[in-house]
Formats: sequence, C-alpha cells, structure tokens
Amino acid sequence: MKIRTIKELLDAKVICCEEGLERHVYSACGSDMMSDVLAYVKDQAVLLTGLVNSQVIRTAEMMDMNCIVFVRSKMPTAEMIELARDSGIVLLATNKRMYEACGLLYSNGLVGNRVKHV
Repeated sequence: MKIRTIKELLDAKVICCEEGLERHVYSACGSDMMSDVLAYVKDQAVLLTGLVNSQVIRTAEMMDMNCIVFVRSKMPTAEMIELARDSGIVLLATNKRMYEACGLLYSNGLVGNRVKHV
C-alpha cells in the first residue's frame, strides 16, 4: 500500500517528508511499546503509535520503516521531526484512535506481521 493511501484512509496530516508519499509499505504495526516493535516488525512497515518521544523515530530507523502515524491527535516534537527528516521517514498525524486506524488499514488490505507462537 502506498503511504499516500494510508494518509487518505486515515484523513491524516503530513508532518514531514511529503516526498515519500509514493513509497510502499507492506505491513503495519500498532504499538506504544517500542520493545514490541523491535521484536515483531519485519519488512517495510508503517508504525502507528500514540507515543511521542525520540525513541519512536530511532526505533523506526533501526527497523527500516518508511512511515510513522501518530494517532489520537498526538504531535511529534521539533527534535523528532528533524530526526525523521534526516532519515527520510514520513510522519503523519491522525485524530483517529489506534484501534480505528489499524482497523481501517487492515480492512483495506494492509496486513500485520505474523507472530510465531511458542
């Protein structure tokens, strides 16, 4: 799914890196726990989160993510925007709650990563 489609489905505002809207993401992850993101995310994923601190950007960078969507009208700090811009990570913000945002993306074909059961 193109990041532009995610923006439209979530009625999201582009915060930075608008030039990346034509890139594709292949899965999504909704979490406020960066340890879960590090453990379970693979492929070119979009991260949906309500967490607003620089670790979100650093985690996305480490996991080679193309896009972060801040839910619940959360807005990143200037420092976070600069970090994302330096890494080319598209930042979006939506007023939707995480449950609704994830549901919209899933129902429109964006899958989650499969979790292996122990």
